[in-house]
Amino acid sequence: MLAELRIVNFALIEQLHIQFQPGFTVLTGETGAGKSLLIDAIGLLVGGRASAEQIRSGEEDAHLEASFHLPSGHPLLRQLRSQDIIGPKDHELILRRILSRSGRHRVYLNGALCPLRVLEELGGTLVDIHGQHEQQSLLAPSRQLDAVDGFGSLQPLRARYEEAHREWRDLAAQVDTIRLAGADRERRDEMLRFQMQEIEQAGLAAGEEETLLAERQRLAHAHRLRELAEEAHAELQADDQSVLARLGRIGRLAAELGETDQTMRDCSGQVRDASIQLKELSGRLRDYTEQLEADPDRQGKVEDRLDAIQRLKKKYGGSVDAVLATGARIRQELQAAETHESRVAELTQQLQAAEGRVADLAKQLSRKRRDAAKRLTGAVAAELAAVKMEQTAFDIAVSSDEGPEGFGATGRDRVEFLLSSNLGEPPRPLGRIASGGELSRVMLALKTVLAETDHVPVLVFDEIDTGVGGAVAAAMGTRLRKLGAFHQVFCITHLPQVASQAEHHFLVEKGQDNRRTTTSVKPLNGIGREEEIARMLGGETITKKVRETAAELIAGAKGKR
Repeated sequence: MLAELRIVNFALIEQLHIQFQPGFTVLTGETGAGKSLLIDAIGLLVGGRASAEQIRSGEEDAHLEASFHLPSGHPLLRQLRSQDIIGPKDHELILRRILSRSGRHRVYLNGALCPLRVLEELGGTLVDIHGQHEQQSLLAPSRQLDAVDGFGSLQPLRARYEEAHREWRDLAAQVDTIRLAGADRERRDEMLRFQMQEIEQAGLAAGEEETLLAERQRLAHAHRLRELAEEAHAELQADDQSVLARLGRIGRLAAELGETDQTMRDCSGQVRDASIQLKELSGRLRDYTEQLEADPDRQGKVEDRLDAIQRLKKKYGGSVDAVLATGARIRQELQAAETHESRVAELTQQLQAAEGRVADLAKQLSRKRRDAAKRLTGAVAAELAAVKMEQTAFDIAVSSDEGPEGFGATGRDRVEFLLSSNLGEPPRPLGRIASGGELSRVMLALKTVLAETDHVPVLVFDEIDTGVGGAVAAAMGTRLRKLGAFHQVFCITHLPQVASQAEHHFLVEKGQDNRRTTTSVKPLNGIGREEEIARMLGGETITKKVRETAAELIAGAKGKR
């Protein structure tokens, strides 16, 4: 519901702060007092088009602010929470709009600056304004479809259809993707098989490149390596002056030294250990020398192998490990390709089954929508007759697109509300009706019938009673009051039969303040309300009888609640 409205420097309004209550509220006052300014302000706060001409004369800015309280579980509340516009436990939405003569208007949502489009998106779900040239949610075909579904309690069936439709679309996308990939598959598989054969035939092994590089280094310097090994071996064990021969003599001296001085007994063991290590080194040098010799043929093979490895590295990843990993990946892809056809067949079968489910649910929806549309048409016709619009023919056209291409997100149906204002005239879409008052009364009939299923929390009716009176006005007032049990309803009216039905009453007046015209608003209760109803009944001359009639109207309306 709309809890508070603040207006500063807007047209004839200098400053205004109003708090509202749930239920049915009327705004009354003399013609030209500025009643529609309140509606205009609300319209701007839910995305209406702004103009610098709406700013009060002599001021640079106009400020509009509204506080809305949304009940728990309301769809709009869930939407706002999902978008992090309000907190998980908050229920209040504060809209603020600043109009500037510079043209740089600003919009705030719960204190945060936001684009105007955010308000425009909220507009039809937060406030429905019914009046000439104003936004009305039920003029949109998508909302008309929602209205039929809500009236027919089709939401569970529609939710099942929407889920089945999502699954069908997902499967169709998968089939398209895999088929598109399959068109290229044969050429790619041929390339992959060639790459796989090239890698497998190379027979690469981890660490092979390092081993070959070491061997190439050894083969390239075989002559010098042999010279070094032979010379080292000779130094160790060639003659009596070799290292091992002299170490033998040192060992004997150390043994005799240890026998004479016990503190030196370990010297003999150290010499023995050194001798053992040097003998092992001598044997290794001998063996190395014997097997080391220049081998041009082997050197050529090593070079060829390294060149082959280098080519594969350059082609498949920069290292032997990368080449081997590429081979493993290609092998997996080729194995997966072998199951491609079976996967296509499997998905196609699933797609056909999903399409069957969608078609069945769409058929159920179409049948039930036609039935709901027929019942809704009858209910609206009865409401139109109650407000003396018997000659107005209301109808709901439900058309369906046949075939898979007709499956939409909400079914295969298009719903359109049609109206024929005069006997013999063909019905036209509701949005093309020229008369604002006529359209507003049709909307009242629709809102009355859809009261329990329509989720728009705030309804505003701007002078929908133009051109009616008597019993019709009383019927309209009764319906507006009943609507107030499901929505917060505002109505600008000149009819006492309508105003008397309200639970809350505000008087809009135009006066002079410091030689300037100003619009003000004040709540009416008790005698003040009776006086205003009497004024609406009797004009300038208010007699005792008129006051009594006003009191009777108010009392009669209270008795019906």
